[in-house]
Amino acid sequence: MDLLTCNVMNTLVIKFGGASVSTPQHFSRIADIVLQCKQNYSRVAVVVSAMGNTTDHLISLAQTVNPKPPSREYDMLVSVGERISISLLAMALAAKGHQAVSFTGSQSGIITCENHSNAKIIDVRPARLLPVLNRGSVAIIAGFQGVSCKGEITTLGRGGSDTSAVALGVALGAEKVVFFKDVPGIFSTDPKKDPNASMFSQLTYAEALAIIEKGAKILHARSVKLACKNEIPLNVVSFDDGVFGARMGTFVGSKNESRATVPVYE
Repeated sequence: MDLLTCNVMNTLVIKFGGASVSTPQHFSRIADIVLQCKQNYSRVAVVVSAMGNTTDHLISLAQTVNPKPPSREYDMLVSVGERISISLLAMALAAKGHQAVSFTGSQSGIITCENHSNAKIIDVRPARLLPVLNRGSVAIIAGFQGVSCKGEITTLGRGGSDTSAVALGVALGAEKVVFFKDVPGIFSTDPKKDPNASMFSQLTYAEALAIIEKGAKILHARSVKLACKNEIPLNVVSFDDGVFGARMGTFVGSKNESRATVPVYE
């Protein structure tokens, strides 16, 4: 299995977070990776997290003003970080001559329950994304956030951008969801602490969840469970290696190639 083995009409969802969006300079590198993906996929949707410690800063800012901020206003504030990232990436792609359109979670059609700060996705209606993708432009989506049925901005909890990416992959019928991380794949132990850690080339959903539940922070458990329910493959690769890196990371999936006939979100 290869990251770029596909029919050119297929859809790819890629997700960048953490170290890959830590500085403004990183957005040019992300744009290069996106354009490499566009050479082989006609429809590419990109999900991004907030830059560096932006979310932590916003949470601290809220608590400085009010130690127990109203939940609605809390979500309104902390969802700002991803909006910065999507705009910067659209600008970086424009600087390289490729059209991209940024969307908030609500504009992307990510519908959630009404539980602020830890909302569950109940549906994805990507009506605004499809015309952008179908004309060959890149759709850039703010992770971690959505909109309730009552029209209120909601957030999915820490690590929620991973879940956003998988949910969009399900809704768009993506071939796979690729996560660009600061490590080249999923390891038996933390490779930053254990030089003898071994990297897995392929895992089942259950195996990946077992590693995550032992404390690995490589993917959010909710995203893996969502992928499992819908039989959508995941791929964890290194941001530094890029699309054409020698190491193709870790694939998470099952031998069953069929997809759920009706999308299941959470």
